[in-house]
Amino acid sequence: MIYWAPLLHFYQPPTQSHSVLAKICEESYRPLVKVFNGHPESRVTINMCGVLTEMLADHGFGDVPAGLMELGRIGQIEFVESAKFHAILPLVPGSEAKRQIELNKKTNLSFFKDSYKPRGFFLPEMCYSDAAASIVRGMGYEWVIVSGIANHGKWPMDYVTSFKLGSGSMKVFFRDDIISNMISFKNIDAAGFASRIKELAEGKENAYIITAMDAETFGHHIHGWENIFLGKLYEIIKDSEEVKAVKISDLLEKFPAMKGRPPRPSSWSTSNEEIMAGNYYPLWNTPHNTVHRLQWEHMNICLEIFREAEDKNDNEKSEPFFNAARENLDMALHSCQFWWANKGRMWSENLINKGLILQEEAVFNAYLAVANSGCRDSEKKKCYRKVIAARYIAGKIRDEILQ
Repeated sequence: MIYWAPLLHFYQPPTQSHSVLAKICEESYRPLVKVFNGHPESRVTINMCGVLTEMLADHGFGDVPAGLMELGRIGQIEFVESAKFHAILPLVPGSEAKRQIELNKKTNLSFFKDSYKPRGFFLPEMCYSDAAASIVRGMGYEWVIVSGIANHGKWPMDYVTSFKLGSGSMKVFFRDDIISNMISFKNIDAAGFASRIKELAEGKENAYIITAMDAETFGHHIHGWENIFLGKLYEIIKDSEEVKAVKISDLLEKFPAMKGRPPRPSSWSTSNEEIMAGNYYPLWNTPHNTVHRLQWEHMNICLEIFREAEDKNDNEKSEPFFNAARENLDMALHSCQFWWANKGRMWSENLINKGLILQEEAVFNAYLAVANSGCRDSEKKKCYRKVIAARYIAGKIRDEILQ
């Protein structure tokens, strides 16, 4: 038997517009729920970033999380944990990474109730580092899913890798990058997929394959793909004695754990050459990208000013500004502003600027928290000099995107 364990990643940035969210909901999210409801034999693992869960409810699309909750209740889907605002966890301070995870759990529990029992963890963009994995393991999650490129050799199909992590261990599942990308770019159909995975498992009594991609692939990126591919595939394998759809956590009971090496730092968009060059997260922080460098300089100053506000928030006048800074900073860590700052590949002046505005609002309110606190004037002046530095870097970012 070959077990197919698909994962779908649902996410939209906090800066997304209502019109675009509505379009994606109609083209992808609602049709996906309909496909799963129409195929009781379907099984799927779902990552829903908390920011999207909230946005769907706030914008009048609460039937989507409600539909997923019911599918979770009857056991067709399992949820995995993640970071609420889709921060690239290896690139942010550990305290912020942990907070993003805690926020995600709190938000999704409030919507999905008892259906939300994540055993595994989806690192945004599959950006893996040992430090990020240690935080995840320390918060009680059993496994992470990473890109196949993160494995030191060919990713396993008949055992689950368990690797040493600090004083404990962690299990890891590797996405089949080749087939996942074939699905994502419409380079394989349902019948071809069923044949392909049988060929891959030839000679093995039992094997598994994990595919993972953006949920928006189905219906939004590729019109009708939720029926043409997913629905058709579930029909093909419904009564199959060779292929069965399962949730990723089901694999823990079906396959033995074997000790292996930790994954390599990487993302699901990183090439082997980039890993060898130490450029692990190229779409979000690549050394030769001037805009990336400036974005992270600005973010680091933003974090410094926020830490000062956190330390000096000591009265009722200061507190509202601190709370606003905290809310802005949570959102400002989202990954899209960096992803869209790749000239010649993905480039959007407005989406870079929207992310920068969130950072600036965090700086603005964090400084006001300091200015209204009871600290010495000399400390307020020192903090304001950082505000001036942040303003200068923000100007340089805008100069880059306006050129």
